[in-house]
Amino acid sequence: MKAVVKTQFSFPNQKSLYVGKVRDVYNIDDKYMAMVVSDRISAFDVVLPKGIPYKGQVLNQIAAKFLDATADIVPNWKLATPDPMVTVGLKCEGFRVEMIVRGYLAGSAWREYKAGARTLCGVPLPEGMVENQKFPTPILTPTTKADEGHDENISREEIISSGLVAKEDYEQLEKYALALFQRGTEIAAEKGLILVDTKYEFGKRDGKIYLIDEIHTPDSSRYFYADGYEERLAKGEHQRQLSKEFVREWLMANGFQGKEGQKVPEMTDDIVNSITDRYIELYEHITGEKFQKAEDCADILGRIEKNVTDCLKSL
Repeated sequence: MKAVVKTQFSFPNQKSLYVGKVRDVYNIDDKYMAMVVSDRISAFDVVLPKGIPYKGQVLNQIAAKFLDATADIVPNWKLATPDPMVTVGLKCEGFRVEMIVRGYLAGSAWREYKAGARTLCGVPLPEGMVENQKFPTPILTPTTKADEGHDENISREEIISSGLVAKEDYEQLEKYALALFQRGTEIAAEKGLILVDTKYEFGKRDGKIYLIDEIHTPDSSRYFYADGYEERLAKGEHQRQLSKEFVREWLMANGFQGKEGQKVPEMTDDIVNSITDRYIELYEHITGEKFQKAEDCADILGRIEKNVTDCLKSL
């Protein structure tokens, strides 16, 4: 199976193409979006030089399942998944913030806490916490949504006072984000997992707020195995986790954190295959289903183009 790292389709009524770090988003007649989830992988806001086979399929199918499982909480953009690597949905005007919900002190939040920070995005943090400890209640730590480069932490007050998001809309985004995190936490617990933190993106269409992009995937979320969590926490040991953090840790161990002058370490076939295996492992744990690899056809791009074109004709 070859990794899909670039697409360049011309779909019927296509107006534009936005190439993100991982997703290629096709604007169809300013009404719909065809989102192709590539096999590209990014870390520290850098797209790594090799793609990860089946990663796009894993992300797309997990997101589709969670969009369906949370549609009663907030309307979402999804209309169809015509291909294992593609979702087609409504075009919305995205808010310029990402809503990050954290249930545990982990990842970048822990790195800041360890360095002495006791507030994060304007949210006060308790003294005496240890890595991976659960917060008394989940916290919201939004970031600005950057087209290029690094997203920046921002507080609720700064978002509202700057006019980045209207107060009424932002308060609704907070409610939606926390309710989605609660649902994700419950679904993860049923599968023996802990949803540690995640990010949500929202947009507006005809005055109505929609959940857009991905949800509860290993690219947007961090999961721990529930079994052994308390014991590891008590001993100060690393948690067993299912997320992209293992990629970041591998990069950091090899001297790369996305800083100027640093070089991405060599991605050997063994490294690439191990990342594929971890993504499939998360899919099977979080969905409770066996991962069915998409047919290993010689022309994956041709398959995608046909499936999306057929879908768009039916809208």
